[in-house]
Amino acid sequence: MNSRKIKTWAWVHKWSSLVCTVFMLLCITGLPLIFHHEIGHLLGTEVEAPKMPADTPRISLDRVLDIAKAKHPDRIVQFASQPDDDDGLWFVTLTPTPAPTDDFKSVAVDARTGVVLAQPKFDEGFMYVMFKLHVDLFAGLAGKLFLGFMGLLLLVAIVSGVVLYSPFMRKLDFGTVRREKRPRLKWLDLHNLLGIVTLVWLFVVGSTGMINTWADLIIKYWQYDQLSTLLAPYKDESVVAVTERASVQRSMDVAMQRAPGMKLSFIAFPGTSFSSPHHTTFFLHGSEPFTSKLLQPVLVDAKTAEVTAAPKMPWYLTGLLVSQPLHFGDYGGMPMQILWALLDIATIIVLGSGLYLWLKRGNTVPAPKTPAAVPASTAAGRTPPVSG
Repeated sequence: MNSRKIKTWAWVHKWSSLVCTVFMLLCITGLPLIFHHEIGHLLGTEVEAPKMPADTPRISLDRVLDIAKAKHPDRIVQFASQPDDDDGLWFVTLTPTPAPTDDFKSVAVDARTGVVLAQPKFDEGFMYVMFKLHVDLFAGLAGKLFLGFMGLLLLVAIVSGVVLYSPFMRKLDFGTVRREKRPRLKWLDLHNLLGIVTLVWLFVVGSTGMINTWADLIIKYWQYDQLSTLLAPYKDESVVAVTERASVQRSMDVAMQRAPGMKLSFIAFPGTSFSSPHHTTFFLHGSEPFTSKLLQPVLVDAKTAEVTAAPKMPWYLTGLLVSQPLHFGDYGGMPMQILWALLDIATIIVLGSGLYLWLKRGNTVPAPKTPAAVPASTAAGRTPPVSG
């Protein structure tokens, strides 16, 4: 690679890294999110159903919804869901209207006894702050799209760092960290080493994080692209009133029969953003580690409890569903969570050391022996040719 190309790639790497580094340090907020269930248990914010025999009878879903609504009679039920690992518990979300809103109340109801176990507040506390900072900077869709652009710059920084890594390391053994030299040179070697070691992981997490920021837009496009066609016959109808609806328990039984072997993820009621004015939509998922992240919607007529459609998810929505748990290491249990946490810490060091190298750029250090094509300023790290 000639000197001009190296300078160009070094410029691209430097500025793409600098612009995104401060915001990519949000991976600090991602660290506790990897262990959100475990932290919830420690903080006492996780709701769990009391232990009972596995064959303990369940009350009907209609009864569960009535119990939850009694706590907030001025609201409507928008969603209902069960934890993946606990079918003895229902979470019911109630809002003033069916429209999307941040004004919601959640009621946790025991699926066996009908006892209200808690009314958890998901919009406050340490984990909520970490989540909002990580996802949208408390700025809604604009914040998500901004972080998506920062993710794109991160991918540019990774690619340009890889291009620069080969000529820079041509005269050094892989993994060399020159501890006997000045601190800045040691940090440059450590930055390059950690960057190249975490390369694949950082690219995966960066790309899935960028995709996740498009979630709202992807879902809206799916609704326009596919659901609008399926629901065309109902477009002029108003939201089915609660008094006109068939049994929700019967509707769920019909939906589960349509997709045997699958489990319930969540229920979207008529008029909400994930359903239609005339349907109760049941989102089901598989039982294997991979298929557990893929959803299958089943649309059930809210009046007749008959299945209207069970459309397959398009590729772009499947990509989103796969990227969300992959971003947080939510596939392989605790071993994968620990691995993700260690790689996250390594990434924090890569980003922090890159920022340190730029702040100390005025302090030149002796350059290693490099081919004539590599400028001494590049080899010495004046424009850090790093991988992360």
